Amino acid sequence: MELKAEARLLRIFLGEADKVEHTALYESIIREARKLELAGATAWRGIMGFGATSRIRTSRILDLSSDLPVIIEITDKEEKIEKFLPVLHELFEKAQCGGLVTMEKVNVIRYLHGNGNES
Repeated sequence: MELKAEARLLRIFLGEADKVEHTALYESIIREARKLELAGATAWRGIMGFGATSRIRTSRILDLSSDLPVIIEITDKEEKIEKFLPVLHELFEKAQCGGLVTMEKVNVIRYLHGNGNES
């Protein structure tokens, strides 16, 4: 897959405990992105954050939350990201949860397959 110069970064904020049926929402989102052959996706677990409810979620041992913040970043051409958005909205509807989705322009500096074994 070739990805040159200008692309889009889709950033999705949600909670670790958000689920679609019995699967973590972040996992469902990444698997659907892969099915649609998007260039790449990564889920990040946050150590502290809050959203629309203003409830603090943290990994501090005294305040340990079972619902840490998760950020998913997906990068690809604008057309492919736009095609993915209805799938993303459907997943949020199935999960019946809140979240935040943003998109911004990015400049791709390097996107190449390495020589290692990629799963």
